[in-house]
Amino acid sequence: MPNSSIPPSYPGTASLSALRAWYEGARARDAILRYCPQALDGGPSTRGAIGRIRRQVVGFALSRHRADLAEPFQCVAGERTRHRSDAIRALDVLPLLPVPRPLVSDAVESWLPPRVIPVLHRHGIRTLADLTVRVPRRRRWWVVIPGLGERSARRIEAFFATYPALPERARALIVTEAAAPVTP
Repeated sequence: MPNSSIPPSYPGTASLSALRAWYEGARARDAILRYCPQALDGGPSTRGAIGRIRRQVVGFALSRHRADLAEPFQCVAGERTRHRSDAIRALDVLPLLPVPRPLVSDAVESWLPPRVIPVLHRHGIRTLADLTVRVPRRRRWWVVIPGLGERSARRIEAFFATYPALPERARALIVTEAAAPVTP
């Protein structure tokens, strides 16, 4: 999830070398034993080690809001060579991506847990700005949004606590829009 408090780390050079070799068509066993045998510490199989590296790359891509770069790593193992060029390109691009920062205009589904999205949408909350103006600074604000429980509300509050400038930007936007003259 993009708003996780600890962003996923990008795999190390040895793991990436094994993953690249695997996408080039090497067997998982050969790729892991040649490039990163330490991935077998603790007992996972070589296929399990490749799977763990793939999941790590997917998590990293999704933390950067780049589902398109995660796709080649979510393919069926037998189809990996078909996705080779996309996977190699993604491995070159991913480490260069900055950590994204939320904007008030971002859709809530880009930042919040999937479980709360339908509830927010039912109440017309589509963007972070919509949510910011509906979350007053008082206790139990979520009670006026049926279907949104305390646990989900706390996660939303934690998200806004992580990005304190976000509510300020949303309020400034509302003040700016309210002060704008109406043209006939």
